[in-house]
Amino acid sequence: MKTRILSRMAIASLFLLFLFSGCSSKKQVGLLMDSFAQERWAKDKQIFEKRIRELNGQLLFDTANGNPDRQFEQARKLLEAGVDVLVVVPVDQYQAAKIVKLAHKHGVPVISYDRLIRNCDLDLYISFDNMEVGRLQAEYLTRVCPKGKYAIISGPTSDHNSLMIKTGQLNVLGPYIDRGDIRVVFDKFVPRWDKDESYKLMKECLKQHPDINAVLVANDDLATGVVNALEEKNLAGKVWVSGQDADQIACERIMAGKQVMTVYKPIENIAISAADFAMKVAKESAVPSLNMSINNG
Repeated sequence: MKTRILSRMAIASLFLLFLFSGCSSKKQVGLLMDSFAQERWAKDKQIFEKRIRELNGQLLFDTANGNPDRQFEQARKLLEAGVDVLVVVPVDQYQAAKIVKLAHKHGVPVISYDRLIRNCDLDLYISFDNMEVGRLQAEYLTRVCPKGKYAIISGPTSDHNSLMIKTGQLNVLGPYIDRGDIRVVFDKFVPRWDKDESYKLMKECLKQHPDINAVLVANDDLATGVVNALEEKNLAGKVWVSGQDADQIACERIMAGKQVMTVYKPIENIAISAADFAMKVAKESAVPSLNMSINNG
């Protein structure tokens, strides 16, 4: 299935992608989020809600705490409450297709926020260029550690972003691997975005490869678990660790020498853009026509 796309350059060499496929005084915008387990999502919600109010809209909100079935029921309730548009941070990229199909039965368009919903006629997808995130991570680590043993700890396969980040990483690592300069000796996906899961995987990695040189970690929350495992072996600061989101704790680790880098993404840009598009779609009951597309299923 294809969705129309509009790209806009954002800061930090990242892109925001806007993807499309083909009454009360205030328009109601429904926002469904995965969870607040990671620091950044509270920022997204706060900025998004503020912008909706500025545009004279009303926000109806819920969070699924990582449960895709709960998220579907929350969507059903918001649709029955009469929202004009639904904005979703999907728990699961495939299961959330049911939300899109249900919303369309109610005549409500769906915006997929920062995580792509697959296998459905999605109306709009707004995200960063996640392959670029992975590229930036790998380019930095290969500069500071051009040879040695690498581990890759990715986000869950239920999140399309995890796959895009890893693709960006591997595009950079490929030539190093082909030359034999870098060996990826440990390569795992966490079952969910949770630092406890990355902690377990890093402990497993260290048991198998105590001489690991660098760890490409999908984001800062997962990097927390990785660094915690390294600290237990007195290896924090000796193994290069990447991240993403510029969480405060990650910035503190960088200052302390325990994490080498993070990719800053301008959350305000994506949250405000999503709110603007949500209100535009809600008011016009239609999605603007664009001339680019991406296959989401």
